[in-house]
This record gives sequence, structure tokens and C-alpha cells, in this order.
Amino acid sequence: MIRLHSIGVRVYYEDTDAGGIVYYANYLRFFERARTDWLRAAGITHQELSQVDGLGLVVRECAVQYLRPARLDDLLAIEVGLADPATDLGRASLRLTQRALLVERSAGGAAGAATGLQAAQRTGMEPEAGSGSETVLTTATVRIACLAGRTGRPAPLPQRVLLAIAGQLSGKALPQDPLQAASSFSQQITTTVTPDGMTAQE
Repeated sequence: MIRLHSIGVRVYYEDTDAGGIVYYANYLRFFERARTDWLRAAGITHQELSQVDGLGLVVRECAVQYLRPARLDDLLAIEVGLADPATDLGRASLRLTQRALLVERSAGGAAGAATGLQAAQRTGMEPEAGSGSETVLTTATVRIACLAGRTGRPAPLPQRVLLAIAGQLSGKALPQDPLQAASSFSQQITTTVTPDGMTAQE
């Protein structure tokens, strides 16, 4: 996975169920927060997309795997990334890979404060799940569709969204005016919108 963004989340009492672990549906809230912060960090907000562009980003599909539990007071890292930019980015949709990692176990837990996330930040590398250098709690694949607000029909992703993603992938800052620079990355993506709103690579 190519990590684009990561946020820290502390598990509070309201996040847990009767067994003292994070209620399964709350991971969806954590993942959405991370996606929203990822867009905001790229200079894009849902409010601007709605009011200026007349567009909305909605969840079309979501597949979640629950591997290990998170507990009260644990510190988590919630990641947003792409598995394969060549196939994950379309004209009117994008598929994101997300993970919840254990950064610090609460004092009452069995694990210490070891964290693969910190190791990855030191080395500049992204460790693979199951490598032993991190604890992956939950993974998700989320397909986001871009819809026109008035009709609810599929609409192309704004160019600045594709430019923001391309800038993150290349590690370069996004130009203030996206029209000033051609995005070879987004130009390589040629897609068509099918009747059901999905995209097909050409």
C-alpha cells in the first residue's frame, strides 16, 4: 500500500462495546475521518466540492476485515492509501485502501508501546502487513464515487483532486493553480463512465 495520509485516534469509552473493545461499526467512522483529513490536507473540502463544484463524494462499496481488537485508551493510526494507482484511480471514482494500526497499547493491555508506524517514519519505508514490525487491527477497501449533486449521477472527479493525488504520489507540492501545470499522471488515466457509475480503464 502507498500511504497518502495518516491520523492518530485515541480510543474513548464511547467507542467501545460491552466487551471493552472498539465496536466494529466505529472503524467506519475512523476511516471516514482519515479520508476527510486527507482531502483537507490536500486543500480540498467536502463543503467546497458541494457548494462550488456541485459534487459529492459518496461511498459506493466498502469491504472491511477485522483482524485484531482495539481496546479502551489504545492509540491508533488510521491510514489512507492506494494499493495500485494504475487501477485505483478512475474518471468518476477512486478505490482507497485503509488500515487501522496499533500505535500504543493502553497501560492495562498486554502489549507495549511498540509501533511499526514510528519505524516506518524513521526509515521512510512502508512496512508490509504481517511483517512483525506493526500490528494491523483492521483493513478496508473503500470505493468512492463522485456524483453530481442535482442529479445524483456519476460525474468526473475535479481535476484538482487528481492533481492533489498525483502530487502526493510524487512527493511534490500541489501548484496553487492546477491549470498552470500539466499532470502527466492524471493524463495517463483514460476512463469511461459505465451506466452503473463504475469506470473502465482504456
